[in-house]
Amino acid sequence: MRTSIATVSLSGALTEKLTAAARAGFDGVEIFENDLLASPLTPEEVRARCADLGLSIDLYQPMRDIEAVPAEEFGRNLRRAEHKFRLMERLGADTVLVCSSVSPLAEDDDALAAFQLRRLAELAEGFGIRVAYEALAWGRHVSTYDHAWRIVEAADHPALGTCLDSFHILARGSDPKGIEDIPGEKIFFLQLADAPLMAMDVLQWSRHYRCFPGQGGFDVAGLVGHVMRAGYEGPLSLEVFNDVFRQAEAGPTAVDALRSLLVLQESVGLTALPAPAVPTGVAFAELITPDVEPLSEILEALGFARTARHRSKPVDLWQQGEARLLLNTGPAARRDGTQLAAVGLESPDPAGAARRAEALLAPVLPRRRAPEDAPLDAVAAPDGTELFFCATDRPELPSWTGDFEPAAHKSPVVHTSLVAHESPVAHESPVAGGIHRIDHLALTQPWHQFDEAALFHHSVLGLGAQESVDVADPYGLLRSRAVTNADGSVRIALGVGAAPSADEGGRAQHIALATGDIVTAARRFRDAGGRLLPIPANYYDDLAAKYELGDGELAAYRELGILYDREADGAFRHCYTETIGRVFFELVQRDAGYRGYGAQNAPVRLAAQHVRRPVR
Repeated sequence: MRTSIATVSLSGALTEKLTAAARAGFDGVEIFENDLLASPLTPEEVRARCADLGLSIDLYQPMRDIEAVPAEEFGRNLRRAEHKFRLMERLGADTVLVCSSVSPLAEDDDALAAFQLRRLAELAEGFGIRVAYEALAWGRHVSTYDHAWRIVEAADHPALGTCLDSFHILARGSDPKGIEDIPGEKIFFLQLADAPLMAMDVLQWSRHYRCFPGQGGFDVAGLVGHVMRAGYEGPLSLEVFNDVFRQAEAGPTAVDALRSLLVLQESVGLTALPAPAVPTGVAFAELITPDVEPLSEILEALGFARTARHRSKPVDLWQQGEARLLLNTGPAARRDGTQLAAVGLESPDPAGAARRAEALLAPVLPRRRAPEDAPLDAVAAPDGTELFFCATDRPELPSWTGDFEPAAHKSPVVHTSLVAHESPVAHESPVAGGIHRIDHLALTQPWHQFDEAALFHHSVLGLGAQESVDVADPYGLLRSRAVTNADGSVRIALGVGAAPSADEGGRAQHIALATGDIVTAARRFRDAGGRLLPIPANYYDDLAAKYELGDGELAAYRELGILYDREADGAFRHCYTETIGRVFFELVQRDAGYRGYGAQNAPVRLAAQHVRRPVR
């Protein structure tokens, strides 16, 4: 279907908003009156700009406080409307949005409202304009879509129809099934927005917290299904009031917006996209660093060994069990410092995963590769992290490990030997306290891309999104939302929070490494020269009050800085290394039934990290 977006959904001047919408791929726009009033362009120039960009002007909005008012006031409203209709002629817009009145002058009189809306429609018809009447969720007397439709039906004029808005309908808890009783030709316009489920004044909720479909808690897809069954043939249009979006760059926001509509259409059955190829594991995590020495020391202390080196790039492969880390010392490392730059996702269909990502507007990344290198498709996540779709040592597909050649290494653990025909990715013999795999990745998001990141990882990668949680930080709140596949072999925690001081270089990201014996793993790491994050004694005094721990267990946790959490189905033990640049490591021991990430311990960890400055 055709797609549209209200200019109020994007930041910047009107011309910036129009350009962003067109570049993202929208077919049309709703022109918000304030955007036009603040623009130096004449209506004719705005019309020409939209035409040049390939955008239709699908709606002009809003007209307020029109109906069910005393006759003298309605006369003034008609004069105001006539002026707007003349402006719309110049603009080239043929549909105007009229919101249900919130005026204290409005009367609770449906017959009067229908009579005056019919008069308005008669005036609009003379200008070739249609009137779309919308029930505001906080309307003085008309606040539900079915009430608005009864008034439109009673007015009975061909130039008068209704506008349906998913926020106004779903925020009030109205049953959208009744939409199917409205003739499709009388639904003049459909506006879409999602929102997180919140207990607050509906006006404030609407004005500050709307988001794009799929980013909140509303069943927007179910509502659209009812609208389609009613016979609606107009565009799917986004009208989102959001404080973050209005401050973020318009271009990426517009892309995020269109992606939400593409996924929405897929879920309703209006379009077909390449099927998700849900990742089945983490093939590798790639760190870029200007100085490999501090990271090498930490990895060796953790029990990793440098097993291979890329045949043509300054990239080393470090491995322990199924946990694989790439250390990249290329030019980008010297420019950006130590950080987590890329993630390899084990995919059942790497090419299919790339096709879906591209169809959902993910930036496809060019890759410099030698002819003998394995083909690897990669896209950029909203935060810039590169995501590679991989196959690891699967006979039916080229393996990324084939690009690496065995390297001599020293290691505190025993590795199997390498021979010429084997993959250079060695597997260690089981060692007590050894690391098995990457448990999860924690990726810090730019403050304005948190909702975009959740939608991206869910829609593009097919990962399920969990509920977001807020945890206390010494300088505010940190918000986190995890995305995961069904068996938990891929877990990514997306976080955003209060900005750190400039000299910290941005919030750190981290890689959580799974072990079956965290006490042994932490002690081995410390004894090998690694530094664990110290945890205050007060935490352990409180832990003793919360849980009955085994003999010596609490003492070991206190000694090593191990944190503890418990759910009904299991326990979680974790501790942290020092931070190098913008990266640190977490050791975790997770019982099979435990699904969380130790969120209740996050305030303690964050406070401890603020005390300990990162190693450069």
